Amino acid sequence: MGYRLYTTNRGEVSSMTHNEFGQPIGDPVGGWTARPRPPRTPMTGRYCRVEPLNLDRHGTQLHAANSEAPDNRRWTYLGADGFADVGAYRHWLGQASAGDDPLFHAIVDGASNHAVGVAAYLRIDSANGVIEVGHINYSSRLQQTRAATEAMFLMMRRAFDELGYRRYEWKCDSLNEPSRRAAARFGFQFEGIFRQAIVYKGRNRDTAWFSILDREWPALRGAYEQWLAPGNFDDQGRQRRSLADMVAAARA
Repeated sequence: MGYRLYTTNRGEVSSMTHNEFGQPIGDPVGGWTARPRPPRTPMTGRYCRVEPLNLDRHGTQLHAANSEAPDNRRWTYLGADGFADVGAYRHWLGQASAGDDPLFHAIVDGASNHAVGVAAYLRIDSANGVIEVGHINYSSRLQQTRAATEAMFLMMRRAFDELGYRRYEWKCDSLNEPSRRAAARFGFQFEGIFRQAIVYKGRNRDTAWFSILDREWPALRGAYEQWLAPGNFDDQGRQRRSLADMVAAARA
């Protein structure tokens, strides 16, 4: 096998590996072994705790937080719709979170100790070191808070630093503009559209794909840590510098 340098379409200089037949092949991944599956243990930060979802502990709190929304628009791009009462919600949540993939987590606000959002690991491919975050549903109590961002950071940190995954994915309906903006803010790279990927709620979904790779994570981790630091916020809780700016600087 041999290596040669080449220039990508973005002007970057990279290397290409060739086998004994002169065919280009992927770079070697030395010493690779299958990665552990995510454990059912909490992830604790400064502003929130992300813990495996427990229906008895979190179900009623999550329904109460979701019920504060004026309408059901938050459910438009999710697999379910809003629920009329706590019993219906708990029934659905119990079924959705019963297995290990998706592995549902409750996001618990550090100040109130109440569950205010949900996110899950899913499509867990431990053999190839690929894992997705999804089923994200933030109540109005969680949206646009430091805890909202920290929850995503904690889940990324577990995937990369604790478990050693190579690729972290985010997918959404290509028409879900808020989700696409969130992916970009969190540092995910847009990869393209899978056309007619899913039928849900009786309608088509073209799926937008995003990812973060392990080699990109150290710089992004630094951006998150800077943004989440108390010194990045003034006495009124307003950010001094945006995460989007920090992510852009880390990628540069």
